Amino acid sequence: MDRQLSRNNAAAAAIVAGAALVAAGFGWALASGAPLLHPHETSPTASGFLSAVVMWQAMMIAMMTPTVAPWVTAFGRLMPVPAGSRAAAGSMAFAFGYFSVWLAYSVAAAALQIALSVAGLAGAHGAPPRVAALVLVAAGLFQFAPVRQACLTHCRNPISYLLTRWRTGPPSAFRLGLAHGAYCVGCCWLLMLTGLAVGVMNLAWMALVTVAVAVEQAAPGGVWVGRALGAGLIVWGAVLAWPA
Repeated sequence: MDRQLSRNNAAAAAIVAGAALVAAGFGWALASGAPLLHPHETSPTASGFLSAVVMWQAMMIAMMTPTVAPWVTAFGRLMPVPAGSRAAAGSMAFAFGYFSVWLAYSVAAAALQIALSVAGLAGAHGAPPRVAALVLVAAGLFQFAPVRQACLTHCRNPISYLLTRWRTGPPSAFRLGLAHGAYCVGCCWLLMLTGLAVGVMNLAWMALVTVAVAVEQAAPGGVWVGRALGAGLIVWGAVLAWPA
């Protein structure tokens, strides 16, 4: 039984490692200047839209892998023993469902990015100060919104959520991944859009948000990290909006 449980855990770890490899590939492609990931290449064409969607989805995988890793691991540990190949199939289905929700978000974010770019309200290096201020203040205020706090409570309790909704089989795992992904998007969607304000490919900001979200959802005092980030966003936006 212990050996089979280890296999279940290994299957879950393999899914997390695969997502981490995608994240690493995204970082390499960005550092090497891959045209597909250049926001200034984005245009209101089919290829421009596809480029923006790929960029956003790769960015979401890179930023959310540390956050979803505990959930995939918890899912693997809850698989029946012995589970055999079903452990890997279930973990993959859960991860696929989770990132499918972020794919839908990426499509919407890419459409918004292109619309703002055409209107001259966003570019490769961010948005004009007043527009950036509006996005930052809105994201900061949302950090304190009750609906976000409800989503965050869900994200901080993987075991209890999975136990109360557990069903065996990849289709159920996919649905669980979809449900968790919806909560996760509900928690972070506006925070992720701050990339439009500071520059979608701002690596320093991406790293800060990734760490903040991961700590907020996993650490014992993580809730206060999210609130501190919200307060900081509000102050930052207010400074940008202040007349020069």
